[in-house]
Amino acid sequence: MGKTLGIGSFCKVRLAVHERTGIKVAIKILNRDKLNKMDMGEKVRTEIHILRQFTHPHIIRLYEVLESTDDIYSVMEYVPGGELFDYIVSRGRLDEREARRLFQQIVSGVEYCHAHGVVHRDLKPENILLDSDNSVKIADFGLSNKLEDGYFLKTSCGSPNYAAPEVISGNLYAGPEVDVWSCGVILYAILCGSLPFDDENIRNLFRKIKGGIYSIPSYVSPAARDLITKMLIVDPLKRITIAEIRKHPWFRQNLASYLALSAHQQIERTQNIDESIVKKVVASGYSRDRLLASLGYGYHLLTSPRMANRSEEREMALMYSLLLDQKRKLDQNKDDIISESEVKVPASPMDELMQLQNYSLSLPVRSDAARACAGRWHLGRWAKDDPQKIMNEVYRVLKLYNFEWKVQSLYRVKARYPVALKTPDGRPCDVSQVLKLSIQVYKNPRNLYVVDIQKVYGQTFLFLDLCGRMTAEWRITHVPVTSA
Repeated sequence: MGKTLGIGSFCKVRLAVHERTGIKVAIKILNRDKLNKMDMGEKVRTEIHILRQFTHPHIIRLYEVLESTDDIYSVMEYVPGGELFDYIVSRGRLDEREARRLFQQIVSGVEYCHAHGVVHRDLKPENILLDSDNSVKIADFGLSNKLEDGYFLKTSCGSPNYAAPEVISGNLYAGPEVDVWSCGVILYAILCGSLPFDDENIRNLFRKIKGGIYSIPSYVSPAARDLITKMLIVDPLKRITIAEIRKHPWFRQNLASYLALSAHQQIERTQNIDESIVKKVVASGYSRDRLLASLGYGYHLLTSPRMANRSEEREMALMYSLLLDQKRKLDQNKDDIISESEVKVPASPMDELMQLQNYSLSLPVRSDAARACAGRWHLGRWAKDDPQKIMNEVYRVLKLYNFEWKVQSLYRVKARYPVALKTPDGRPCDVSQVLKLSIQVYKNPRNLYVVDIQKVYGQTFLFLDLCGRMTAEWRITHVPVTSA
């Protein structure tokens, strides 16, 4: 353990060095009593749960979680460059080449989050760190995937400048569109050195955001201007998607080859065992077979209390992770810039999910994209009707099947079945058959709408059966899925 890097209201961060490798890490020490008193336990658990799934060059890494009676120790990647916010303040507006490099890294990280079914929802320069090479590290996932209506404004440190209109209106959409808006504000900030929406009067600020009232300085290039205006569209269903951002000519310039990989290619890349790193760990005196077995547990080994007593397995898995990240960073710095014609634009995570699954909903196929989404099943159906008409049909069928529901936003609803522990035909229903769903309407790049159904809780076969019966009742114009 080394010097203290920072002190917060419920934690402090200290620099540390891993003895066997000499690699520096940051250890966040969280006091349990303070967490409970400030009601921050859920935020911390959310961040740990999310970060332990992630291995991406532009998302801060969580290596290990250790616990004592009084404290929780999160062993994290050491990022010495500070916040992007301070970098912008010290430099003013950045030239387009550097701004594009940072933005490409941010988009790659955000796309990776979405591929795991995680929406950050609090993207801003204060939550984006820079490493020693001025590369991006997205941090602070405490609000991800758990944000309720109105909660954003209470927990975002009084800075709603980056929030999408649907968030500050109290109708949280909670989809990837929220992150796209925030990325648009960040892109504006790094290109202009100021914010598109800013006012000392909070009411005026909200009016500007809800109305999309801003101006772009004349020195911003036409291509960058075009991208910003498409990201800062007030209607979330008309806003550009991450997949469309990747196709934009301004984004594709000077793109490093590793950033041209889709989120799912990034996931596959990190799942492969690196034999050169295995040899280094084994050379330190560890058993090869035990190392490979420990890596089979995944990152739950290092972040789950259930694995706390597997000390040797934890040691070798941690050493492997640290050395592997070190190697990848060196490889990343050597990566070549590829030409626009070489860029293979991937589909968005939602597009891949929709294309790979069977949308008859009778025998769904669980795709690699679905596996990436936190181990949950996702089903959906294409439609070309008005989105409000689609939602009206969703409500009608939920009522028909005796669901209880809660409206999350204009196009998102959570539902629970059955309310009275009875099936639609009146038979008694066991408590184990309780099912919870999340239903949301998305817009895809082909201007079609996707009705996405996600199982939050309950038995899979009950979920599939009920989905099949429900969607058969929908009176919406269904569009068959064709090959991509």
